[in-house]
Amino acid sequence: MADFQGFLNLNKPQEWTSHDCVARVRRMLHLKRVGHAGTLDPAATGVLPIALGRATRLLQFLSSEKAYRGVIRFGITTATDDLEGETLQVRSASHLQLEHIAALLPEFIGKIEQKPPYYSAIHVGGKRLYERARRGEVVEVPTRTVEVFGLDVLSWRSGEFPEVELAIACGPGTYIRSIARDLGERLNTGGTLAGLVRLQSSGFSLANSLTIEELEDLVKREKFKPLDPSVALTHLQAIALGSEDAKRWCHGQRVPVAGNVDAVLRVDDQSGQFLGIGRIIQEQDTMVLAPQVVMLDS
Repeated sequence: MADFQGFLNLNKPQEWTSHDCVARVRRMLHLKRVGHAGTLDPAATGVLPIALGRATRLLQFLSSEKAYRGVIRFGITTATDDLEGETLQVRSASHLQLEHIAALLPEFIGKIEQKPPYYSAIHVGGKRLYERARRGEVVEVPTRTVEVFGLDVLSWRSGEFPEVELAIACGPGTYIRSIARDLGERLNTGGTLAGLVRLQSSGFSLANSLTIEELEDLVKREKFKPLDPSVALTHLQAIALGSEDAKRWCHGQRVPVAGNVDAVLRVDDQSGQFLGIGRIIQEQDTMVLAPQVVMLDS
């Protein structure tokens, strides 16, 4: 059996949950340890980073920035803030012009307060919000601070229920469905997310992703090779250890280094082979590199 340790850049199919994708990959590769970064709604498609084997321990260190292409439809509001949910209100928005929307977009850029959709995976009172919503519970959804780096108009379609397509760059925890809902509220027309593709996530891009069908074909032909774990960690500062320090570090020992306390580093050996993740801590008057995740067998 192949030893799969690394990452898979999966193009998530529509109507699949992120959990569905993990389960399918687990069965396909006959691998127990499989995890994903950045949940995607079932209606959305695009980049879903999947960690295989020991690389699941690296998920917490991945970059949190994401980029999307989303379509917002005006004149419609739904229970889920996308087209998957029950329609709550329908009204013509034929009077809307692109300049009305463009004038409001700056309000949604920067650090903003956002209320997640009522049907979302966040925990409220120890339970996922969508579970409580499906049981008909009325729960106050807490707002939270998220960061949107950019909102750019890609296309515009006028009509009774006009649509705008946006390129969205954002930080972790940002709900594009909430942007659609809140933009519709500001325009007094209502709005819902009509389509969403994640273009980038955790250092992976859609252009280099694999569909489920492509992955199945590669596995069947025994041609599938996971991406090296280091490709998802280029945002971290790297440190190269000499042979003796590398050996000690891989055995769980701390080695002296120069740097700032609490810095998280990508650790390589002198040949450039990825060893794992370390954190600089202070021991008495000395800075040392403590192992956080060791990828090589000791």
